[in-house]
Amino acid sequence: MKSPSELRIALEAGATTALAYPADSSSFGATLILGHGAGGGQRSTFMVDFARAISALGVDVVTFNFPYMEQRRRIPDRAPVLEACYRSVIASVHAQLGAPKRALFIGGKSMGGRIATQVAAADLTLPIAGLVLLGYPLHPPGRPTERRDKHLPAVGRPMLFVQGSRDAFGTPAELAPIIGTIRPSASIHVVAGGDHSLKLARKDPAAQAAVYDDVQRTMVEWVRTTMS
Repeated sequence: MKSPSELRIALEAGATTALAYPADSSSFGATLILGHGAGGGQRSTFMVDFARAISALGVDVVTFNFPYMEQRRRIPDRAPVLEACYRSVIASVHAQLGAPKRALFIGGKSMGGRIATQVAAADLTLPIAGLVLLGYPLHPPGRPTERRDKHLPAVGRPMLFVQGSRDAFGTPAELAPIIGTIRPSASIHVVAGGDHSLKLARKDPAAQAAVYDDVQRTMVEWVRTTMS
């Protein structure tokens, strides 16, 4: 497996880094940008393992750090800063890696996915073929009325939601009515027994690895189908 290459991403104030994981020989021309969650950067085990697995299945993957994570601060930046960073990453992927051969997808884990949807909803001219959302944070835990879904119908691209059945930030049942109103159609992949990070309640390494493998293959197949 090839090692990722590091990219320097210029921001409005300062810079951040991104890692580009090249697809293996079975590449079918898609690039997926994945933003990290609030508590772990692009070098977290979850992000690295997913980037490596997805690139091995034929999709070029780019991860990056939001500014607060790059600067080793604990509190995430405000939404405008996070969104500006994500837009800069999209622009840099085109400038430094060349335009994706066929299609560019964006998304991320939890907060990274939410920011991706906000960026897409705010600009329909961005060259985005679809979004992949791992553990979409529909609401803060224990506060189901504080919804983060008003902008979703404005995204205007296909979306794949990967949601654990016991996700405290929003269960598949809570997402289902929203997904049903989105056009173009959105899809949901339910991880039975999964939490917000798609982890099972029981500590069973083999079962957990099988869950992640299923999610990664589902993501790649959805990307492939969306491009066809």
